[in-house]
Amino acid sequence: MEKYDRESNTRSPLQLGKWAWVITLMGISLTCFHLYTGYFGTLPSQQQGAVHLGMALGMIFLLFPATRGAGRKAGVPWYDVVLAFVATFTAYYKIIFYEEVLRARVTGYSTLDLAVAALGVLFVLEATRRTVGLPIVIMAALAILYALFGNLIPSPLLSHPGFSFEQVSPYLWFRESGVFGTPLQISARFIFLFLFFGVVLMHTGVGRFFNDLAFAVTGRFTGGSGKAAVIASALQGMISGSSIGNTVASGSFTIPMMKNARFKPEVAGAVEASASTGGQIMPPLMGAAAFIMVEYVGVSYREIMLAALIPAILYFAGIFIGVHFEAKRHRILGLPKEELPSKRKLMLEKGYMLLPLLVIITTISVGFTAQRAALLGIACAMAVSFIRKETRPSLKGVLEILEQGARVALPVIAAVACAGIIAGVVGMTGLGAKFAAGIISLAGGVLILALIFTMVACIVLGMGLPTTANYVVTATIAAPALINEFGLPAMAVHLFVFYFGIIADITPPVCLAAFAGAGIARANPMKTGFTAVKLAIGAFIIPYAFVYNPMLVMVDATIWGLITALVFSLIGIMGVSSALIGHFVRDSQPWERLVILAAGLAMVVPELLTSGVGLLALVAIGWWQSRRTDAAVSSAS
Repeated sequence: MEKYDRESNTRSPLQLGKWAWVITLMGISLTCFHLYTGYFGTLPSQQQGAVHLGMALGMIFLLFPATRGAGRKAGVPWYDVVLAFVATFTAYYKIIFYEEVLRARVTGYSTLDLAVAALGVLFVLEATRRTVGLPIVIMAALAILYALFGNLIPSPLLSHPGFSFEQVSPYLWFRESGVFGTPLQISARFIFLFLFFGVVLMHTGVGRFFNDLAFAVTGRFTGGSGKAAVIASALQGMISGSSIGNTVASGSFTIPMMKNARFKPEVAGAVEASASTGGQIMPPLMGAAAFIMVEYVGVSYREIMLAALIPAILYFAGIFIGVHFEAKRHRILGLPKEELPSKRKLMLEKGYMLLPLLVIITTISVGFTAQRAALLGIACAMAVSFIRKETRPSLKGVLEILEQGARVALPVIAAVACAGIIAGVVGMTGLGAKFAAGIISLAGGVLILALIFTMVACIVLGMGLPTTANYVVTATIAAPALINEFGLPAMAVHLFVFYFGIIADITPPVCLAAFAGAGIARANPMKTGFTAVKLAIGAFIIPYAFVYNPMLVMVDATIWGLITALVFSLIGIMGVSSALIGHFVRDSQPWERLVILAAGLAMVVPELLTSGVGLLALVAIGWWQSRRTDAAVSSAS
């Protein structure tokens, strides 16, 4: 985790020394604050955000060393202690001088206000660098320079009059459109609670239960260990929300099982990485960016959850089918029955572990707010943890869970705060409209080209930005172009950029989830990355499918239209996956793979003629291969 996931590069309790107690107290306080305001009502958005970010900044500077090597040294350097307390003050300044800051919007900001704002922005950049990495910090820094010196850019498309330091710093720190804008507000109201829900749920041992359940259901079939890994990772991923974290946590168990079943090391690592990455698009929880989408699209989380359901099913079905073809190609059988857990026994003994998830789904479905649903889910998960002795927490255990809830949220808080800087500059300078005009001009008004350019931008950004920050940037800059210029449904467009930001984690050359899987499998990292793309090819097709056929995301959906679109899309993804793996009814020849690929792509297109032609082509190839298999058997006998 420390090698591939910067979020795990924290000081240990031994290195923290006496500051470990401070971290524990801060973490418990931050979690209790969110539980309290979630139940009794949040503070005004700027004050809620100030507590949320201020406490997080203090914890980050104490927990995360300035460099990787520094984290190995004992103790917390004096300068990190100073940074922690000053950074916390810059955020709490908005609470201490709340009325004065509000009046300053009209009367003008004082020199102290400007100094605090500038320091606050710098602290956010440094905290983000420590927790998330340098790429997003570079983007935010360039955005600030663009706001200050945009008048020096020679291009008329990108230039703007430019703003002074006295305009930029308070706009980014004291206004609702900068650091403390929508992303941070959503993080303070919803995301923290759902992240804490995941922490509590994992404490119950639900991760091991998901693994056992997946193996019990699919383990005996062809390539059973690989198929079980897909299901287990889908279940765990929607709780953890971290591609790399889920790859390591689940993969430490599933990858050796797949290797023992004779899957190649790069295939085992790729299966786990691609399935774990998809956890962020799997309802009911999804990733943190899904909660920000609620505000950007202007719908309830229930609608986001329903819209994401069919694309998520198609994504995991594609990986599942790819594993099946890979297993068939290499004659990998299922696991012996005696090595598999009993479904009946498992459900009788541990089926209650599903109750918190059912509570979340039910409460959101009947119209509860996301906050209230999260609180009820947390309460249920805590109750479930007391059922069995091995998961029943002591008082110390409860305090550790509260602290861990805050720790898990720190990288997300830093990322959304930094993304708020970029979003603030976009709003301040009008860069979004200019970017949209650039995409339209470059695409020549052709939708498919605009979608391809947007896809490339999302993937490239996703290689350096965490998913949540990537979504904020692309939803602010790229999504409006597709919505306003081409008249596409907002739900389809926002899910489009959401998807391609996520799959950057398995797209070479910077595919950190695949690298983590390769590390466990002891496989070639780049081979693992390309294999993950091959297995998760559906993720590159599905977004185009639901843009051209919005019924897949429940926009103007009819029952018959939805069923038809789902069936044809499933068969189409099966065809594409078969062509890339090289096996259909039997191992495919090169010309057969080309025909199957074309047929699969044709079936994803939402037109009856092309889908029908694609289906006929797949049936013909299937008949041809089965006939050739029969002929080979007859000649052999």
